[in-house]
Amino acid sequence: MKKVNNACGVYAFLDKKGYFLYIGKAKNVKKRIKNHAFKKAPFVTQKIKIFPTDSEFSALILESSLIKKYKPKFNVLWKDDKEYFYLNKTNDKYPKIIVNHDKKGLGPFTNGKELKKALQALRYIFPFHEYKRHEKKKCSFCYLGLCPGPDISLKEYKKNIENIFSIFSGKKKLLINSFKKEMKKHAFKKEYEKAASLRDKIQSIEKVMSQTNIYKRMEAYDVSNLQGKQATGSMVVFQNGKACKNLYRKFKISLTKPNDTAMLKEILLRRLNHQEWPLPDFILIDGGKAQLNVALKIVKNIRIAALAKKNNELFFPEKKVFLKDLPEDFSNIILYMRDEAHRFAISYHKKLRERLD
Repeated sequence: MKKVNNACGVYAFLDKKGYFLYIGKAKNVKKRIKNHAFKKAPFVTQKIKIFPTDSEFSALILESSLIKKYKPKFNVLWKDDKEYFYLNKTNDKYPKIIVNHDKKGLGPFTNGKELKKALQALRYIFPFHEYKRHEKKKCSFCYLGLCPGPDISLKEYKKNIENIFSIFSGKKKLLINSFKKEMKKHAFKKEYEKAASLRDKIQSIEKVMSQTNIYKRMEAYDVSNLQGKQATGSMVVFQNGKACKNLYRKFKISLTKPNDTAMLKEILLRRLNHQEWPLPDFILIDGGKAQLNVALKIVKNIRIAALAKKNNELFFPEKKVFLKDLPEDFSNIILYMRDEAHRFAISYHKKLRERLD
């Protein structure tokens, strides 16, 4: 165990003949192996093999390929094929990639939730349709960058699907190398926009493979006041999908008249003045179109949306969508961020009022 590090990766227990008994993955391989030892695994291990990876995404893919190759005897929880998860595509003209238990697809994968999360991250790079027939105008998924819209060619669309399957098959390097060759050809022909598009895809793939959450840092803002008195603002921060309460910030607003949009403007300007704080990938504003427009005038080159409490309408610069129509994982974290921002703003507002009592 002394030779085993704390890194992310895949591990395997082998018998004295070198046969694979059990294969698993973990964020912390050393800790996971200790847990197995503590629980007294139902087999005698003669050797432990470690396969370090640079991310959980890579571990997910490697674990799948190793289980498929070696078929370890004691992956007890997943011994029945119907319990594994597979990537499949529908038979539509413009197919959609789905996660299910159909073993005709690519797999096996042991964790459906992680697989869906990884698929959605790649979908930002290689988008595909959510519905069997896409309407002539953009859908809700288009505004999240998850759908290519109605105008994509069938050839380009199918290429997106192939690229996703290539990455989940462990062929990331081959795909990136082919993109690099193609990028050089476009640059030689002075087709700089096409070359830049491929460069961005390569960078996005590397980013996703190192961190499955496409929005690494997200911030949410809210304002709390009583007719303009003791007005406060909040900034809550989520990193990799988790609340980072040590990074939350509160603002005592200088305005004394009730004006939510003006107060929001003050908060955002003060936040951006803190150049020592990393910029987010996504900003959520509590409010509607008016609040969104204020934010758009101040914040540049960052994805912004405003969430209205009534009907949970989410306002993007391009369109208003209903939260219930968006992916469940995304809508859940949006609601959590909104609630956290509100809780943090109102708790500070109450403290200021108590000081006056």
